[in-house]
Amino acid sequence: MNGGPSGFNNAPVTRLIVIACALFTIISGIQGRTKNITFSYQDIFKKLQVWKQIVSAFGFSSTPELIFGGYLLYYFRVFERQIGSNKYMVFVLFSGIISFAIHVLVLWLLKDPTSQVLTSGPYWLIFSLFVPFYFDIPISTRFSVFSLKFSDKTFIYLAGLQLLLSSWKRSIPLGICGILAGSLYHLNVFRIRRIKFPDSVASTFLRLSWPTTGNDISPARSSTNGFQNVPSLSSRNVEPNYPVPAPIVTLEPHEESIATLVAMGFERNTARQALIRARNDVNAATNILLESQAH
Repeated sequence: MNGGPSGFNNAPVTRLIVIACALFTIISGIQGRTKNITFSYQDIFKKLQVWKQIVSAFGFSSTPELIFGGYLLYYFRVFERQIGSNKYMVFVLFSGIISFAIHVLVLWLLKDPTSQVLTSGPYWLIFSLFVPFYFDIPISTRFSVFSLKFSDKTFIYLAGLQLLLSSWKRSIPLGICGILAGSLYHLNVFRIRRIKFPDSVASTFLRLSWPTTGNDISPARSSTNGFQNVPSLSSRNVEPNYPVPAPIVTLEPHEESIATLVAMGFERNTARQALIRARNDVNAATNILLESQAH
């Protein structure tokens, strides 16, 4: 099971987050400050070190955590492709605010300045993404090893478990905060799932992140190109009393769109038919497939 087409095509926000995580982790490791980017009660209520909150939200405290965390962030780029960068930015911002608020509330209730500091890294985002992974990504294959039943989603759960237990008591609270934030988004609290950033903000992320290799064609543009070769009725000499019906054009889905749906666990032919019905709109095709499974 993979996250769709390779690379960060149609996932500029994920690409920028992965780059930020790698840079913060590497720079902190070179300077020997990985232990200093964690934060505690003192950092929030006494020292008010805002820069430390930002760095600790993205920089991992060790290389193994960066490997597992970076892999999961890269895999979960499928959700940005599914809901679009505009809504994915809302998801990231909402998860960060809710996770940080829960964390601050717990520290404030404990009021223990000597409490053990928590590890750093985007645990809040990774484990909030496990919520839509559990509910929205269907299982495509099942297999058994020594009478133990597994699925194609098992390896992602194992990678998440490894990351969750990497720092034990310092990482588990952050993972729980992320799961709670993802659950609130899934429950559509405050109708958060309807909110999205303007296209100008999404294009800014696209310019900030590195150029994407390959030909990225949006669904809207592909549907437009599909009608460019259709002859215009206005150029024909048609009698006014005998209108000519418009030709029926079937748009062949792009291979990248089919691969995205197949990576989510749907059959290839079913994904292709859904894309044809949705006129190459991946989001609409996903809704069609999920509704058909519900019946």
